[in-house]
Amino acid sequence: MRYRSHLDLVLKNVSFTVQAGEKVGICGRTGSGKSSLMAALFRMVEATDGRIRIDGVDIATVDLHTLRSRLTIIPQDPVLFSGSLRFNLDPANEASDDELWCVLKKVHLADVVEDGLEFVVAEKGGNLSVGQRQLVCIARALLRRSRVVVLDEATANIDLESDRLIQNTIKDCFDGVTMLVIAHRLDTILDSDRILVMDHGSVVEYGTPSALLAIEGGAFAQLASHVRLTNSSLDDVSCFEYLGSQAYG
Repeated sequence: MRYRSHLDLVLKNVSFTVQAGEKVGICGRTGSGKSSLMAALFRMVEATDGRIRIDGVDIATVDLHTLRSRLTIIPQDPVLFSGSLRFNLDPANEASDDELWCVLKKVHLADVVEDGLEFVVAEKGGNLSVGQRQLVCIARALLRRSRVVVLDEATANIDLESDRLIQNTIKDCFDGVTMLVIAHRLDTILDSDRILVMDHGSVVEYGTPSALLAIEGGAFAQLASHVRLTNSSLDDVSCFEYLGSQAYG
């Protein structure tokens, strides 16, 4: 995949399989290809080669609106609409009040928002924290009943309580849902079924957390070691520069 015809490929020889209902953590330094992978999945940029299949169906053959209606992304910094909480949860006005309250309770927001479903969300969700905005998006995903959910973890300005609620909600509410988690912290993906390590637009490693951590000198093992030692983000680990040159000469 490339963003312009005259530019270099941003994804190269990427090949992996995700089983239905798996949680896959995707990690790598900034510019490794994590966001490009999601752009390809949502067909924000059409692939120049290769195929992406969901349940055996090539997504290039699916109407774009249909494809995106079947997928849900919870972005790193969710931007909400100015209007009622009800509208932000259910813009198409398809859910009943009972259904809306049910998902609000699941994401631990039922007792937080004043005025209930008529709580007025400020422009861009300015009167909610980053964590609360992600919880609203998680509630929206639950209403959509999406079988494939992409979560881009928040990295900054998120309070510890909301972060804990987000992680607990994901574990409790997305059982059986295929989840792709763009990870920025180590602790949130160690319980994943598998971990995909990206670098320079390619897959460096793919396997269970325990298997990858057991590889002496492996990409994920070194990444985890560096993060634990420096308390840094998964996005900017300097050892990836070395790993990239080692892997690709």
